Amino acid sequence: MYRTKNPALNDMVFVFQGMLDEKMTIEGVAEKGAIAFFLLMIAGLTPWSLGLTGNLELAILVMTLGFLLNGIFYVVLLLSWFIPSIHNIFSNPFFVLGYAISQGFLLGGSTYFINDFYPGIAIQAFLITGMIFGSMLTVYRLGIINVNENFRIALYSSVFAIMMVYLLTFILGIFGIGIPYIHGSGPIGIGFSLLCIGLGALMLASDFDYIERGVENGAPKNLEWRAVFGLLVTLIWIYVEVLRLLVKLNNRR
Repeated sequence: MYRTKNPALNDMVFVFQGMLDEKMTIEGVAEKGAIAFFLLMIAGLTPWSLGLTGNLELAILVMTLGFLLNGIFYVVLLLSWFIPSIHNIFSNPFFVLGYAISQGFLLGGSTYFINDFYPGIAIQAFLITGMIFGSMLTVYRLGIINVNENFRIALYSSVFAIMMVYLLTFILGIFGIGIPYIHGSGPIGIGFSLLCIGLGALMLASDFDYIERGVENGAPKNLEWRAVFGLLVTLIWIYVEVLRLLVKLNNRR
């Protein structure tokens, strides 16, 4: 069943379509990824610039808008684990770019306020995320990681378990109850963050494999957007976990 359980990327889309005029390409994914990343950065800089100019209320409003929009996107993402037909929406450019913008609003605003308490933490998280991306791309291209079916089953199972922990944390948080240790600054909390970052890095390898197989199998052109969405989800997850880890490490000082 795990062949279809990656919410953004799955094997079922790889049915060779030799009669297609336009097929998935590495260049197409790169171009669409650049557009999505550009919108993510612009949206992220919006609440940041508002905060720097003293418009804190407006910055909070933009961040709140991002939070509300992300709630909708994550409901769709969660449902996609159980309803495969929803996967088609991940190939819609408006959905992908909307996700990038909403994440930019939320992450830009939250990072600004976190950076206010821990100066310099934002650039550290950004650089570490970039290094993880570059390292995993290099490792994948060198063939050090073999992304096979067993790899995907183990990885998706682990990621699904982490997602359930996040969901449980959110639900319990509504009632003022917190899960002990894993969100704290102790060894268990730091270990949990490192585990999440490690799984995120492995998810990048799975994303790269999806793109490579899509190109090799002549996948439809619109699946380039699905590939971009998968990369966005993974990179944003890694960034958030790196940011959390840095906060935990700062709190131990």
